[in-house]
Amino acid sequence: MTEVVADPRPLLAVLSSAIAIVFIIASHNRPNVREGWSVLAALTKFAIIVSMLPGVLDGTRYEWSMGPLVGGGGGIEFALQADPLGMIFATLASLLWIFTAFYAAGYMRGLEEHSQTRFFAAFAASLSAAVGVAFAKNLLTIFVFYELLSVATYPLVAHNEDPEARAAGRKYLAYTFFGGGVLVLGGTALVFVLAGTTTFGETGQALANADPALAKAAFALLATGFGVKAGLMPLHSWLPDAMVAPTPVSGLLHAVAVVKSGVFGIARLVLEVYGPNAMSQFGLGLPLAAVAAFTLTVASVIALRQDRLKRRLAYSTVSQLSYIVLGLALVGPAVTSGGDGLRFVIWGALLHIPAHAFMKLTLFFCAGFIHVETHTDYISEMDGIGKRMPLTMAAFAVAAAGMAGIPLVAGFVSKWFLLLGSVQAGQSIFAVILLISGVLNIAYFWPIVYGAFFESHDSADAKPLIGGSFGGRASEEAVATDGGSRAEGGEAHDDETEAHDDDHHDHHGGPGPGGWERVGWTGQEGSWLMLGPILVIAAGAIVLGIVPYETGFLELIEVVAEEVMS
Repeated sequence: MTEVVADPRPLLAVLSSAIAIVFIIASHNRPNVREGWSVLAALTKFAIIVSMLPGVLDGTRYEWSMGPLVGGGGGIEFALQADPLGMIFATLASLLWIFTAFYAAGYMRGLEEHSQTRFFAAFAASLSAAVGVAFAKNLLTIFVFYELLSVATYPLVAHNEDPEARAAGRKYLAYTFFGGGVLVLGGTALVFVLAGTTTFGETGQALANADPALAKAAFALLATGFGVKAGLMPLHSWLPDAMVAPTPVSGLLHAVAVVKSGVFGIARLVLEVYGPNAMSQFGLGLPLAAVAAFTLTVASVIALRQDRLKRRLAYSTVSQLSYIVLGLALVGPAVTSGGDGLRFVIWGALLHIPAHAFMKLTLFFCAGFIHVETHTDYISEMDGIGKRMPLTMAAFAVAAAGMAGIPLVAGFVSKWFLLLGSVQAGQSIFAVILLISGVLNIAYFWPIVYGAFFESHDSADAKPLIGGSFGGRASEEAVATDGGSRAEGGEAHDDETEAHDDDHHDHHGGPGPGGWERVGWTGQEGSWLMLGPILVIAAGAIVLGIVPYETGFLELIEVVAEEVMS
């Protein structure tokens, strides 16, 4: 029995980091104090959210409302509610922000970055918006925070203030704010016209009885709008370009908060706006599943030919997000087929949200640490780097294994449920696609790990996918003249601009004439402000892969599944 309790904690969870912005800006001349406010805000936000976890698991919903926002007494209220689905996203984002706060301090100081106060203030604002998305009670409220998240993260994407960063920032806003946001608003308005409400969990029956063409149109608008931030093709190109942002931004916001707000919106749409029955009735699942399957396959193929590490990780993110969307899309077919298919696809899709976050955050953090310590950004320069950064590359290997679905690491359990659910839903073709994608994951991650530990820079194997004429480089001649360090030429300039090449020449990445320096396994590879978070999050990926229920995420997911299926 669900009990709704009026409680200010959902609002406090949103405001905690917003209030910290004032103190961060006020402490701009005292870096230690400024970054202390970031850590304190992260801890406070997490504590507020976790304090609601026992009650939510027991059936209590904590709600705060400021009253109707649109339409007077019978309209749409601006309201927040801590429910099981929202708690998954909010707990994840707030937990990982704690470690990112430490990592960001090490990263920004290590590179002596400019505008650090603006960076930390924008970071705090972004976390407020992300938790607002998580706790939104209805479509209009989620739209407001969805747009605020785009605005808050723009300064982070454009942080470098060079032409490339400004172009990436404009593209980011065009796609997510003006594109995705407008579509979400249009879909929200249409749902309100058809159902008379946009409150999650209260629209499904009305939409099922509505005009099919209008109901499908509303779904298409909302799915496309949320799909922009989820990186669904062909709406994905903002995400690789946004990798010009500092690595803490690429990590938390583009592996956790921003992109997860997109897949979280799709989860709300499928599970609580329409519901499994309406999804099945209107046949909405298979078209969405087809888009997700196309995205996860093609993005993996593109990732194979990326030499710049962060761009390979970016295309990997595009692919991995579509695992979540695919699982959600199979809700409709699973209802029709009966059995445990519905339960498995919900478990797999929702469990992959934290699984992907832990793994991808580890990978991005490793890429950033490598950049800070060695100024190396290109995979073709990383052969033998395991000597110089053994713990970092070991953490990278763990996270990469999880991304490929190797047992004992986060990623295996969620993908296992997705495979089972696909088969039991009578959609074995998607199970095959998932397996193919897993092989592609191994293909683009294993060469990095193998090269780091088992090769040297002077005697590394050729990388034809990157160096060949049909790969990420213009020609072998370009490789030779540039010392193996150019990113991509020819047609690949669509993916890597001249600015990347110029930047690469400036930072002189790769080993010195004597090869990579060998350091021990006791942490001498760099600052523990960065290495510590990497190791903790990598360990979290293992814990989530071995005992997912004990982390609390799978327990929340089971509650969500039971509510959806009831």
